Amino acid sequence: MDAIEVLKTRRSVRAYKGEPVPRTIIEEIVDCGRLAATAINIQPWEFVVVTDPELLRRIAKTTDYGGFIADAPVCVLVLCRDTKYYLEDGSAAAENILLAARAHGLGSCWVAGDKKPYAAEICRLVGAPQGYKLVSLIPIGYPAESPEKSKRPLSDVLHWEKY
Repeated sequence: MDAIEVLKTRRSVRAYKGEPVPRTIIEEIVDCGRLAATAINIQPWEFVVVTDPELLRRIAKTTDYGGFIADAPVCVLVLCRDTKYYLEDGSAAAENILLAARAHGLGSCWVAGDKKPYAAEICRLVGAPQGYKLVSLIPIGYPAESPEKSKRPLSDVLHWEKY
């Protein structure tokens, strides 16, 4: 599917079929995250791919709204060194991952990491070094649902020259 279709059809998917996602596809998706825009090319990110069902359950249990992570075959954690623009850089990488997953016909969902009380515990669970921040957790899998959420119309959000 082309880039515009990916952008216009990506939705948060919280239910996944049980089938595994091939490693080559996950690597390509994470590679798209690696290629995201980054302030002054700092590239503060690291990505942890979790496929172990027990670790997925522990991560899911640790979050406040991410219980469905336990049912995903894969979860990509976007971690960043604590740099001035880590949140912006990590968010750009996470969005690339969400879009790349959609381009492969996979479902995904952004689960908050930064500023959540569980962020440090999840970093500990995956052995992240000191000084890294959890920007997001992204469960990925073959979708078992096709959510349709309405978005505000362009005419409500687009302003020309001034607000």
